[in-house]
Amino acid sequence: MRQYDFESSVGYWLGTATQSYQRALNAELEKYGITYRQSHVIGWLAKDKELCQTELAERMMIEPPTLVRILDRMEQAKLIERTEAYGDRRKKIIRLLPAAEPIWEKIVDCVLDVRAMAVENFTAEEIQSLIAGLRKLHDNVVAQTPEVVQPVS
Repeated sequence: MRQYDFESSVGYWLGTATQSYQRALNAELEKYGITYRQSHVIGWLAKDKELCQTELAERMMIEPPTLVRILDRMEQAKLIERTEAYGDRRKKIIRLLPAAEPIWEKIVDCVLDVRAMAVENFTAEEIQSLIAGLRKLHDNVVAQTPEVVQPVS
């Protein structure tokens, strides 16, 4: 079997760090009864105000049927609304409802707590360098693979 040096692999450390970060965030969100996927839905909608279901599924990197189940539960809880897109009844537009605002506040608190824990031993310069490096890595990948979805600024 071909050998691979995981310890010096950018992809390995990106994936491992992402998993650790997500687990920590999940643990914080669970305290408030918020699922990780619900936090993604609310986060994207807090940022963009509204998205169609297909855009939201793409940004969350999940299959549309999986998203539908999440949205069904959130709609039942009156956190979101789905409306038909103007001119295309097949396309559903998702928006947050006022009941999602206090949940968004809790999500932000959880994210800030996990971020603070994650960068606890970093200097301000190291944090800025990490962000700049990740941004550069992302830009390199997007430049080489145009089908990669750009993050929304």
